[in-house]
Amino acid sequence: MSQPSSVSSSPSLSWEAQQWRIKILVATYIAYVGYYLTRKTFTIAKTTIANEFGWGLDATGHIWATFLFAYMVGQFLSSYVGRRYGPRVLLLGGLGISIMINAVFGFIGAFNVFLLFMFLNGLMQATGWPGCVGGVSRWLRPAERGSIMGVWSTNYLIGNMVVKGLGGVILGPAGLCYLLPSLTFLSYIQGWRWAFWAMAILSIAIWCIVFFWQRDKPEDVGLASIVEEKTAETEDRRTVRAAEAEHLRFREYLMLALNPAIVTMGMSYFCIKFLRYALDSWLPAFLNIKGLDVANASFYSSVFDMAGLAGAIVAGIALDRVFKGNWAALCFTLGLMMIASYGAVIVFGTTPGAIALCYGLVGFSLYGPDTILAGAAAVQVAGEKNGVAVAGVVNGIASLGPVIQEEVIAWFVKGDPLAGMHNANIMALAMSITFACLMVYMMWRYHVIHKGFRDAAADRSTP
Repeated sequence: MSQPSSVSSSPSLSWEAQQWRIKILVATYIAYVGYYLTRKTFTIAKTTIANEFGWGLDATGHIWATFLFAYMVGQFLSSYVGRRYGPRVLLLGGLGISIMINAVFGFIGAFNVFLLFMFLNGLMQATGWPGCVGGVSRWLRPAERGSIMGVWSTNYLIGNMVVKGLGGVILGPAGLCYLLPSLTFLSYIQGWRWAFWAMAILSIAIWCIVFFWQRDKPEDVGLASIVEEKTAETEDRRTVRAAEAEHLRFREYLMLALNPAIVTMGMSYFCIKFLRYALDSWLPAFLNIKGLDVANASFYSSVFDMAGLAGAIVAGIALDRVFKGNWAALCFTLGLMMIASYGAVIVFGTTPGAIALCYGLVGFSLYGPDTILAGAAAVQVAGEKNGVAVAGVVNGIASLGPVIQEEVIAWFVKGDPLAGMHNANIMALAMSITFACLMVYMMWRYHVIHKGFRDAAADRSTP
């Protein structure tokens, strides 16, 4: 297991370093909110778009599936580009182009053109998470990484809520005029086209903050490194020994990306993203099947997200203070909680209230691994310099999960929704067990590699 450490044991940061680190955390946090603003507008506007052009919902489904596929491919591209040229290139380039694409969406009227630009947007959106993770990786010390990134990783939850809230007001009938009745001219900026344009305009302000406040590492602004490299403590925390040059050659990148530990992390995160996207997409429908009206089903389903927000923060604190950086043991523990929670869903989920409560337990245990695997663990497993590459590879493998779950669960609920819901929960339980088993492998690998490192260190110290 890794050596305990504390933040207090490291030299305190200078005032300038503290100020820059705050800027970095704020800039990358709102940067990912900006990515959601330029990603999720279509999901809340697709029925309106389909009605205007006479498209079926299956057509809008094809558009979103195209986005998800491009997003998956883009993760691997971003992983290499970010490691080669730095997170700042990803964030400014990816978010900037995505803003322009969203402005174009407001003028599109042809299905094939929408499909093409959605594919391009998927590629650009894939720069977001690797860029943001890489953007903070060299500004956080190992002993504080979990606690800070546990809170920082709530950015996508906040982004989702902002899109649904602001986008809903613009999409709704005279929504802005209702909020500000004295400004009647606002009736001219209603509808799905203005939803895309408004999100793009807001994202321009976010892009400017990223431009001025984000830097890849302290050395870029004339500061000393915050993370001490090549110490016994930092080496003992790493499961993968990878090249740490500022710019990796492609062969070195492939060796990192194809490392069994990184691939296993991606497979583990596949399980998590499969489950999270399944509940994000289907939980309101499941509650509706159980007897709740649409409005209450939406309200009850938010228990999953609220509990998940708390779970992400608690998991980050536990990583630093309880598990001392051993993310594999933490994720295994939360995996056991997921298994118990899905068991509770199957046994006790007989009423809408009980289902919502049980899925709240699922959310609490699910969002911890969700933020840890693609966040703190991605930075720690192969070192801070490789965080952007690992985050992209892990997220790329996992991004196939959201695509598959939509089709599988749709097949389950076809014909008999109640039986399909039960079968979907059985599948989710099996996926949770698979995740826990993968974490057992990672704990074993963690133990073997770290024991070997400590034994070698002990041999070197022996006269």
